[in-house]
Amino acid sequence: MNLRRVLISGLVYILFGCATFTLQDPLRISVAGMEPLEGKGLEARFAVQLRIQNHSDQSVDYDGVALDLDLRGMSFASGVSDQRGTIPRYGETIITVPVTVPATAIIRHVFGFATGDRTRADYRLRGQLGGSGFGGGRNFDSKGEITLPPLPPEDRRIEPLTL
Repeated sequence: MNLRRVLISGLVYILFGCATFTLQDPLRISVAGMEPLEGKGLEARFAVQLRIQNHSDQSVDYDGVALDLDLRGMSFASGVSDQRGTIPRYGETIITVPVTVPATAIIRHVFGFATGDRTRADYRLRGQLGGSGFGGGRNFDSKGEITLPPLPPEDRRIEPLTL
């Protein structure tokens, strides 16, 4: 019976230790910018700049990043990068991740922008900042709003047709 208690107590301590080990100060991750990249076929590609702030007194090493970006509550883009580096304690860094926007997402969002506000869009950013060793990576889930560039004014003049 004593061996059983020792094993159960040991298991409880191990689980408690793992649970407290993963309680870390959260990273704050937001979209800092987006730039177009060359796409293939009907897909669009963007370089998404992520601003990562470390609100902890310990630096954070990362090895890879994966993300999903939703706009206006709908899936928009996803991407991965094998970058690695360190986010300094009480510091920040910007990581650029190439993402792909499938043609179906483009069509869905064109209709959404045609019927709604064309200047702002709510976003949700989910993913994982990869880590190695015990403790693994850090999942993230953040929300925000981006301001979209204004559409060019429509030229309503009708040019005469010349033959």
